[in-house]
Order: sequence, then C-alpha cells, then structure tokens
Amino acid sequence: MTTRPQSFTTLLRAATAAHDSMLCVGLDPEPARFPAPWRGDAGRIYDFCAAIVDATRDLVCAFKPQIAYFAAHRAEDALERLIAHVHAVAPGVPVILDAKRGDIGATAEQYAREAFERYRADAVTLSPFMGFDSVEPFLRWPGKGAILLCRTSNPGGDDLQAQALEGGERVFERIARLAAGPWNRSGELGLVVGATYPGEIARVRELAPTLPLLIPGVGAQGGDAAATVRAGWRADGPIVVNSSRAVLYAGADAGFAAAARQAALATRAELNAARPA
Repeated sequence: MTTRPQSFTTLLRAATAAHDSMLCVGLDPEPARFPAPWRGDAGRIYDFCAAIVDATRDLVCAFKPQIAYFAAHRAEDALERLIAHVHAVAPGVPVILDAKRGDIGATAEQYAREAFERYRADAVTLSPFMGFDSVEPFLRWPGKGAILLCRTSNPGGDDLQAQALEGGERVFERIARLAAGPWNRSGELGLVVGATYPGEIARVRELAPTLPLLIPGVGAQGGDAAATVRAGWRADGPIVVNSSRAVLYAGADAGFAAAARQAALATRAELNAARPA
C-alpha cells in the first residue's frame, strides 16, 4: 500500500487554513463545452483539467475529479496523469476521487486499490447502502479518506434517504450516526450532504460534529452558499463545498483558465463571508 505522507483529514485541514478556503473545484470535463479549438476533442481532457488546476490551486481546499467524465471517453490514463499533476503542483491539496463505489468483500478491495493505488487519490466517495463491510476495505489504507453518501442534493434522494426507520430516525441520520461512531475506525470518514438541503446539513453536523462534510450543489445546481456555510461550518469540523460547472465553464474562449480563477475567487469569497466570526 502506497500512501501520501499526511492523512486525508490532515491535508484537508491544512489546505483549508493555508488557502483560507472551503471551496472544492470539481473536475467534470465535458469536451463538448471546451473552448475552441479544443471543443469536442476528448484528447484534450488532461490539458483542460490541468489548466483549471493550475489556475485555482491556491484557492481551494480540495479537487474532486468525477471518474465517469473520464471513463466515458476512455480517458482513465488522463485521470491518472491529472491526479499526479495535482500532487506535483499542489502537494498540500487533497484529491477526492468521486466514484461512489459500493460493493462487498474482494470487489470492494479492488475498488480501494483502484482509488488509492492506481489513481493515488487521497479520498474516495462511497455508497454505504450495502453496509459496513462495503466500507471497511477502504479503511485498511492508512491515511486514506472514505466519504459516504448521506443526504444527497438530487430530488430523488428523498426516496430512501429521508425515509423514517423504526423509532423515527431517518436513513440519512442513521448513516451520519454510524459514520461518526462505530464505523469511523480509521478516523478518516466523511459524509456527502447536498447544499440544496441546508436544514439537513445542520442535522448531519449535529450528529457528526467533527467529520468532514463534502457538500455538492453550490453553483450550477442552485444551492445557497451562505446557508450551506451557516449550517455546516464548525471550527473543528471542515466543510468542502464543491463547485464544478460554474468554475470549469466560466469562460468559453482561450481565457477559460483565467475566467475559472475569477469564478473560484468569487465563490471562495462568498463562502468565507458567510463563516461565523
């Protein structure tokens, strides 16, 4: 097992402090939206994403590549190169591989190897639907983070996550309670909570006061950045507020990287302004 010198949570807290940032830039490359003359060219996925990383590396607490956007274009090699590039140019910034894996036994072990050995990510998103034995293989990797889907930003999350269990506890509350308690054997668990549900972010934070919260849904998905920070931020509980399209596609021409930097600066400032004094 190969690991980075510092654990995921240590890297995250240090990057949050060093860059005065709760912003995570999601790397979801869509060649159809690339600037001309790269538009439609999947062979430019690495070049596009590396330019975004270079433009925003001092403004973020994390980067989050979404594996499907690479795999759909047979660009897994570009993803490997990209994560290596982040480690080289922003060694203090953790990389969260957004893969949402969820399986048991030997298969989960292979997914862990994929995330942490092949791609060298610092953390990976997981679905906890199959229970702790689908999470445990990821916890064997010293210092690596596992971020569990808890209360997601999509409307269909209500179908299961908001349902009440016997005794009245909702499914997402049970996940938060387990992640903050008996499942967190490595000390490196986190939770995914959508920005579109600030009241439920606050509930998750109550149940898991110190766990990192990965919060998608700000920006193009319409989540309220200020409400998100008020609900989730704690001095001893980091939040990782993800913005993808609003940063990646802030500009449509050769100045796309500079436009992405300006969008990241504005989002970081908006998030910081909502942080309690």
